[in-house]
Amino acid sequence: TQSCKRRKHRSAQAKTKNQKGTPGVSKENVAQKKKQRFHFDLWLCLTVQNWILDFGRPIIILPLEWFPLNKPSAGDYFHMAYNVITPFLLLKIDSFELLYYYDEHLGHLMWYIPFFIILFIYFSGCFSSGEEQKKVPLAGWLLLGPSALYYWYLVTEGQIAELFLLTFVAMVAMVIFQHHKGLGPDSNGLFLFYSFGVTVLLVALWVAYLWNDPVLRNKYPGLIYVPEPWSYYTLHIKKSH
Repeated sequence: TQSCKRRKHRSAQAKTKNQKGTPGVSKENVAQKKKQRFHFDLWLCLTVQNWILDFGRPIIILPLEWFPLNKPSAGDYFHMAYNVITPFLLLKIDSFELLYYYDEHLGHLMWYIPFFIILFIYFSGCFSSGEEQKKVPLAGWLLLGPSALYYWYLVTEGQIAELFLLTFVAMVAMVIFQHHKGLGPDSNGLFLFYSFGVTVLLVALWVAYLWNDPVLRNKYPGLIYVPEPWSYYTLHIKKSH
């Protein structure tokens, strides 16, 4: 019948299309297989450096006179070399985006969280009952501006406003707690506290200045709006020149 002939004709056409498409698919599979080679050089370098710079670090034996007690030991140098060499070895494969994410996001948190915890622990030990110790010396006042300006850059460019504000609130709570015990920040504690206080003021002025910028508002849509200085430079200063 005509219906049977039509079905046979359609099935023949389908088989022909599949046969024509098969070579193309197989070529793509072959190309992918060729690209997925074993990175022998990468794994060899990582294995060698893991055994020498990491595993061999605590058992390395070198003359003691080469490494005085007031200087880093051979193991310390091995550890530093391990941390420096590893990212460059990873550049041998297509991992730039991974390294960029590590540097710009994960690396910031891994560095800044312990950094501010250490600063807070240091601040918690800078309290005294002596009134003569509760004064910032002239050298401290001279360093206050550059210190606060650096922390402003750290907060804005590093995008760690939440972490910084949390640390500052913890410092304020520590001051109130120690005040009830009759203690107050000494010169070091006051310097750090004032540096953070001026930083909060600088960040607030920076945010107020760029509050109505539509481009930066769209680029930084988070809960706390703190634009990066580099973005402001690229958008408003670099383009004008």
